[in-house]
Amino acid sequence: MAAAEKIIEKGLKAALDLAEARAWSDIPLADIAAKAKLSLSDFHGVASREDLVEALDAHFDKAMSAEGVPDETSARERLFDVIMLRFEAMEPHRGGILEITKFRETSLYHLSRLPGHRHASAAWALASSGLDNDTGAPASLKRIAVALVIAQAERAWRKETSGDFALTMAALDKGLRRAEERLGQFRKFTGRRAAQGRKTEEAAS
Repeated sequence: MAAAEKIIEKGLKAALDLAEARAWSDIPLADIAAKAKLSLSDFHGVASREDLVEALDAHFDKAMSAEGVPDETSARERLFDVIMLRFEAMEPHRGGILEITKFRETSLYHLSRLPGHRHASAAWALASSGLDNDTGAPASLKRIAVALVIAQAERAWRKETSGDFALTMAALDKGLRRAEERLGQFRKFTGRRAAQGRKTEEAAS
């Protein structure tokens, strides 16, 4: 890992710990550096408070590939497994994540960048489950569908109170089933269009 990446990772972990007990808007970068056992100068030209907020999603996305590609089960089951790894990694930092995401939702800058983060999370979920190809549907379309599913599941995760992931798993399963159904409809539609095109070509020849 490059030095800059290590500083961002240590800084984000420290920020999450501090945000467990303090409002994000009250935490200066100097406190984050001290908590991370780094000097403030280590962050110069590497990461600001805004950069740490922006690093949040990508940090937890890494957990989706921590156990390798799941065994050869259905695509929906594989996606379910890898996305749940992300939420399991997030759980120990619940308080800090909730505080930082609450701040993020009040910032036009961070809100404008959120769709890109969701898209990146979806892309890594598909890669982690061995589904980042055009089989079944274009990869670009699958990324859009999975990004929506992750966003819905994260909203459910924020409401969890028991720690058993019941709401998260229910939302994730429901979202993936819907996405699977919609992609199935897409395949049927494109299949019909292709068949019609072949018939037209045959009639013209």
